Parts: sequence; C-alpha cells; structure tokens
Amino acid sequence: MSGLFAARGPSSEPWFRVGRFEVTTTLAVVVLVVASWIVWAATPDLVFSLYYSPETMGVELWRLVTWPLANQPSLWGILNLFFFWYFATNLENTIGRTRMLRLLLGIWASLTVAATVVGLTIGGGALAGIGMIQLVILLIWIAEYPTMRFFFNIPAWVIGVVLVALQVLMLIAARSPEGLLSLALSLVLVAVVARMVGLLTAYPWIPGGRRAGRPRSPRPSRAQRSQAKNEQRRMTDRERLDLLLDQIGEQGIHSLSSSQRRELLRLRDRLRGQ
Repeated sequence: MSGLFAARGPSSEPWFRVGRFEVTTTLAVVVLVVASWIVWAATPDLVFSLYYSPETMGVELWRLVTWPLANQPSLWGILNLFFFWYFATNLENTIGRTRMLRLLLGIWASLTVAATVVGLTIGGGALAGIGMIQLVILLIWIAEYPTMRFFFNIPAWVIGVVLVALQVLMLIAARSPEGLLSLALSLVLVAVVARMVGLLTAYPWIPGGRRAGRPRSPRPSRAQRSQAKNEQRRMTDRERLDLLLDQIGEQGIHSLSSSQRRELLRLRDRLRGQ
C-alpha cells in the first residue's frame, strides 16, 4: 500500500499498463521531461530553440508548444519534477486521467496566453521548462486542501502564501512589472481552468464551475466540507501509518529514524483522538 497519495476515484485509472507499470497522465509528462534532459545532454543547444517569448511567436510558432520541454537537468530541476509528480498524481487520483490532461493543457494555455498578452502589451515575458507548471500544480493542490499539514505541522495555505509572496518579491527586486502582471493573469486563468475540471469547488466565486443546461449541484454545507476535509486527512494519516508499519515489518523497528518514530507516535495519537 502506498502512503503517498489520496485514494483513487472511480475515474482515475491509468491510460494503459506495461506489465504492472501504470502510465497515467502525470507519469507521461514526467517521462517527457526526463526525455528532454536526455535530448539536452545529446544536443545542448537545442534547448534554446524550445523556449517561448512573444518576440518569437511570429516566425517560430512551435515554441508555443515546446516551451515546457526546454529543461536542463539540475538538482533544482529534479526537485521540481519530483514535486510535480507528487502533487499532480494526488490531483489525478481525485479527478481522473482525462480531466487531469485537460487541467495540464489548460495550465499550459493559461501561462502561454498570459505571457503573450503581457509581452505584446508592455514587452518582456518568456517561458521555459516545467518549473512554472510545477508551481501552479502545487498552488492548486494547496487551494484544494488548504488545511493539510506540511513540514513542522504548517498548514498548506501558509506555504502557498509564502510561495506566492516569494515570487512577487523576486519580481519586484528584478524591477519586472511585466512579470508581476503575467503572474497575476496566469493565476486568474489557471483558477478558472481548475474550476472547470472539477477542482476548487469550495470557491464558488471562481467562474467555470457551472455549465449551461446543467442543474446546479447542491452546495455542501460548511460542516459537510469540514467533514470531508477531516476524512481526507484521516485517510492520508492511515496510509502514512501503514507505510511506517510496513517498513517495521520488513526491516524492523530499528530501521526507523528518530523523526519517523516521532511521526509514528503523532499519527497513532491523532488517529486515536479521531
């Protein structure tokens, strides 16, 4: 049993399997990025023909599509890809492979449109690599589960505020008003896309949640939303506890680090309290 992800929904099956290996929408993107690293190693100059900026749009239209593949292998790039895989897989388990594909295409389109509009209006703007897509996926996950706990028991929403604030401060330090405008427009467009694929349902003021010709689903009460969030946390706690217990069963209690032992005690106490 995996302790990393939320339980799969009924529509979250992979596209296909190779033996026991499941190919999901998220994994397909990860494979493409790893392939782009291999291509970069063979032809390092190729990456410069993949990034996108509005100045290149008129003569090199392929850059509209290829900019997420303009990656160079690095420690930060590996971390970006890991976080993308982790949080995107969690979201895909919730909404399914097809809507996850629509979400990723919508994020790509949102970032491209924002960079193009800002670049053609006031200049500047460029897109390259998976990093910005990873950040957006993380922010969507945080908006979906704002009370989930990160490191040192910090709520997810606090991490989200810090990440956005860091982006804003870096753009201010770089004296980049076009970057600030592009970031703001990107987040607005991405929020609408996420709402359209069935995420961010706790934010009814975001457009895109209701489609013409379909009746509005009854909005869950605050108590129901709180119960659902608590159930999600309990499920995640149980999965993490199972993972630690599996490790003890296979390698013995001495295989746990001191931090894992403390986590085991916290999970036990929290689940007993619930």
